[in-house]
Amino acid sequence: MQAIHSNWTKPRTDNAGSFHIDDFEILTTILSALKWREHNGKIKMATDSLGLDFYKSRDLCCVWDEVTTELDDIPEFVNAEMFWAAGKIYSLKNTTAPIAVIDTDFIVWDKLAFDKLNDITVIHREELYPDVYPDFSAFNMDSEYIFDKSYNASVKPLNCAFYVLKNEQLKNRYVKDAEKFIKHAKAGDNLTYMVFAEQRLLGLCADLLGIRVDEFSTIEKLFKDGEKYFTHTWGMKEQMRQNEQLRHDFCRRCIDRINADFGEFMPILRKIPEIEIYF
Repeated sequence: MQAIHSNWTKPRTDNAGSFHIDDFEILTTILSALKWREHNGKIKMATDSLGLDFYKSRDLCCVWDEVTTELDDIPEFVNAEMFWAAGKIYSLKNTTAPIAVIDTDFIVWDKLAFDKLNDITVIHREELYPDVYPDFSAFNMDSEYIFDKSYNASVKPLNCAFYVLKNEQLKNRYVKDAEKFIKHAKAGDNLTYMVFAEQRLLGLCADLLGIRVDEFSTIEKLFKDGEKYFTHTWGMKEQMRQNEQLRHDFCRRCIDRINADFGEFMPILRKIPEIEIYF
């Protein structure tokens, strides 16, 4: 099945003044793409011109079947600070279902039975914790925006680190509703606005269309050592930034795995500036 990575560089450049990717993120991106191609099909990187320059300068474009700069076309009204993951949503506008959407810090280690999946399968559901997923009334929207009365506020959000979407109608409705919310949102808490646009709206749109949501796993299983199919480093990133030994050990493990499974890629890996210290 076709999969898609995305990397919209504007949130990082707006925040830091320059663009970089941490060593551990580069390595998980490589493993994520190569493992997908090994077991599950083709994968594209949707990025922008700056992202393409980054990957080209490190000879990394070969990691994917295709690298595009379609995220250059994200509308100017998108607030990159509030909606830092909007690149994932806009990358969906340029593809058709079925599609697997996978974060660059998420690795699928084995083959998936796509023929047994229903219209939408996510890695897991999320709980409606009010500090992360507040009531609709908590959002500061402009006068042109009205929440769809068909939304069922009790529907659980869907974690979007990895999901397979087979239904084109759902894809189109989700992208349309997410873009509308992004366009009309005013200043507010960046986390709650982003996860509403990306994770809560996907669940709301599926429910509105009467589409059942399935899960690959549960958040409990993902935190256990026994989970063998998936790795997601989201909760570990800040720890690695603060703990050099943890960071070094993780990067070495990634390099060893790349060497074991994709040894032909090692000459490229050795030349990546961010990775050179590990050789």
